[in-house]
Amino acid sequence: MLFSLALLATPANTIATPSDYVVHEKRAITGNLDQRLDPHVRLPIRIGLKPSKTARELAETWLMDVSHPNSTKYGQHWSQEQVIAAFAPSEDTVDAVTQWLVVSGGIDRERIAYTDNKGWLAFDATVEEAERLLVTEYFEADDGERRTVGCDQYHLPSHLVDHVDYVTPGVTGVHTKSRKINTGERALSKRAPHIPHRHDTSDPALLSTRHSGSLDTCDRMITHDCIRALYNIPFPDPEAEVSPNNTMGIYLLSSAYAQDDLDLFFSNFTSYIENGTAPIMNSINGGKAPVDILQAGAEACMDLELAIPLIYPQQTTVYQVDDDYWAAEQVWSGGLFNTFLDAIDGSYCTYEAYGEKGDNANFDPVYPNDREGGYKGERMCGVYNPTNVISISYMKDEADLPAAYQKRQCDEWLKLGLQGVSVFVASGDSGVGDLPKIDSPNGCLRNGTVFTPGHPNTCPWLTSVGATKVYPGKTVYDPESAANDLAGDPYYFPYSSGGGFSNIFAIPDYQSKAVKGYFGNEDPGYAYYHDGNWKNSTGVYNRNGRGFPDVAANGDNIAAVYNGALRLTGGTSASTPIFASIINMINEERIKVGKGPVGFINPVLYTNPGVLNDIKNGSNPGCGTNGFNSTKGWDPVTGLGTPDYPRMLDLFMSLP
Repeated sequence: MLFSLALLATPANTIATPSDYVVHEKRAITGNLDQRLDPHVRLPIRIGLKPSKTARELAETWLMDVSHPNSTKYGQHWSQEQVIAAFAPSEDTVDAVTQWLVVSGGIDRERIAYTDNKGWLAFDATVEEAERLLVTEYFEADDGERRTVGCDQYHLPSHLVDHVDYVTPGVTGVHTKSRKINTGERALSKRAPHIPHRHDTSDPALLSTRHSGSLDTCDRMITHDCIRALYNIPFPDPEAEVSPNNTMGIYLLSSAYAQDDLDLFFSNFTSYIENGTAPIMNSINGGKAPVDILQAGAEACMDLELAIPLIYPQQTTVYQVDDDYWAAEQVWSGGLFNTFLDAIDGSYCTYEAYGEKGDNANFDPVYPNDREGGYKGERMCGVYNPTNVISISYMKDEADLPAAYQKRQCDEWLKLGLQGVSVFVASGDSGVGDLPKIDSPNGCLRNGTVFTPGHPNTCPWLTSVGATKVYPGKTVYDPESAANDLAGDPYYFPYSSGGGFSNIFAIPDYQSKAVKGYFGNEDPGYAYYHDGNWKNSTGVYNRNGRGFPDVAANGDNIAAVYNGALRLTGGTSASTPIFASIINMINEERIKVGKGPVGFINPVLYTNPGVLNDIKNGSNPGCGTNGFNSTKGWDPVTGLGTPDYPRMLDLFMSLP
């Protein structure tokens, strides 16, 4: 236990605020911390230091240096050590904050530790010392599951505002196990989960026998033969030598695969893969896989059944995230990626940016987890290396999480791009809206009228993937259309490729020409707003927000096996591992000739859109509208289009 608590019967004297101090952070909702702390209790104080001004100003430039095809530094990716050093605070920051602690706070210099990852200064202090230092008052609250210690606001000298990002315990508090008896009960959030929607059906005529390899039924069932025909992907050589350092990563939360399901899929659809072929398992904070066939998740099985046969004999790596309790909680009401990012980059555990430090206990799991079956270890930090490619088929709405939380994660996607990691994320399955919620029957903002962009696919430093389909009566040799299955289909919710414009992130430079071209070619005809100000506008989308998706791939009527049955499924959660697999294959070819992975691919593709198949038909309805239309060039439905493996391979092989 980091500290012990005792309660005061009466509040301490209010501390006068010096004239040169300013409020640094203030809690939006006050009063939920209601019991004062004894002045002699010791607290673990952490002062988050802002990254250097150079890093804040040049981070995007650094990423473009290694990612833009016209850059002389293309492909010269950084090591993790270089990234940590570049984002470390300046010596001036460290000196200024230390001087304040020693001179004004009376904290002996030998009590102050500067962490190895250069993110923060750490020391223990009594409540009395901390309150005097930060001109604040500390309180606690105990809900029976966890105890929260924090303050409603705190102050800093004005000259430190540009040096200090975040102080903890502060307005977000720190958390420990409750002192009250834990009954084992928990209340689930009433907010609906938002992961890219999958539908599944069963068509005995299509699924009752081993698939013969025919392309005649691709308008009703997408198999690997259909995918290879659509995107000109060569058949794999099962005996080929492959790099052991080029596995494809797949993020999974609250969904785990069953080996029996994989084997049944291989037997029916990809007989060149031996039964028993399985991914490398990276368990994060108690994540478990494989599981019994009746416990298998549709997402896990579909992702692996798409990726493994496409990249074979290359391997896949599963990042199975969080124990059963927290995995379920995350899907409903939490964030999605902080514990994953912690596990593949130890520096992220304490990274300071936008007023967010490390994991946020309001949205992220707290470990050790004392509940029955919970993960009892400490939160994992830096225990796994990131794979060259990571596929993510989960998302939330931007409106579900604080902007600062999302911006801080977006910085981490940028840092992974600097290291040569390609991250792909599903764009969503509800067009410009979301699945119904209690407070929004159509999943849209402001009384169901404003389009709902998603997280994390609006971060400019990863690749957002939309969905296409082979329409009834069409073949794999005809142009695809945007995935769009409207209400009335007997098997599943209305489904269309997620897309639109961010309310948090601006249009990145690499995308500006494409977005301008879209509005030049296609006027959506809707009122709009700027700078994400949807609450104070009559518009329905953000005209100067980052557009998504970036690319697309087939995401409808996908053949899959889970829970021991052959099924049809789909969603942008299918499109994402398909596109990610193609990049993993391209990385393998580059490695064979002594080159490195391609890393962040968006600048290359936006500069060379001709390597993709432009999708010009379809739309993504939502929020009571027809959404946006697919059109010539980039559009917020299918992005730049679907992959063509030979053209993409030639392009990336021509780069350093």
